[in-house]
Amino acid sequence: MIISIPVVREQLSQHFGHCEYFMFFHTDENKKIIKTENKIPPPHEPGVLPKWLADEKADVIITGGMGMHAQRLFDQYGVKVVLGAQSGDPEEIVKNWLKGELETGNNACDH
Repeated sequence: MIISIPVVREQLSQHFGHCEYFMFFHTDENKKIIKTENKIPPPHEPGVLPKWLADEKADVIITGGMGMHAQRLFDQYGVKVVLGAQSGDPEEIVKNWLKGELETGNNACDH
C-alpha cells in the first residue's frame, strides 16, 4: 500500500492543494513502512493533483482538508481519502493511521 501526505514546512499540510511536496509511504503486508519518497507535484489546478497521485499509485491520501471536487475525483480513481488530520510529523501520522489510532476532525477545507 502507498499512503501519501501533502507536506508544508515538514508538517502535514492542512490544505491538500497548497503543499510544497507530497511524501509517499510504501508499506508492507504487516503495515510497516518500508520506503519513503518525496515528490514535487505539478502546479495546482482543478483536477490535476488527484490524477497525478493516482498515476503515482497512491492508495490513500491523508490530509487536513480537501475540496469536494478533488474528493469525487479520488473516489473515481479508487483512492481512499482521510480528512481532518491535524498538522504534525507525516511519518507519525501514517504510523497512527496504520494502527487505527489517527484522530481526525472536520475537513479543514470549505470549498
